[in-house]
Amino acid sequence: METFKIKGEYIQLNQLIKAMAWCANGSEANNLIDLGLVKVNGIVEHRKRNKLVHGSKVEFNNQIVVIE
Repeated sequence: METFKIKGEYIQLNQLIKAMAWCANGSEANNLIDLGLVKVNGIVEHRKRNKLVHGSKVEFNNQIVVIE
């Protein structure tokens, strides 16, 4: 499990996926979300711009990151 430190109050889900290098670009990040391959706090998330706050847990392809 990894952690990702944010500077503000939140980061959008598709931005986090790009920042974690789980995809090559924003379009690919959006596609991963559309396909239901990303979970937030254990639930499949389809909102690309879902605001992730401190303590949120994101899962993709057996990788987990917690927002700090």
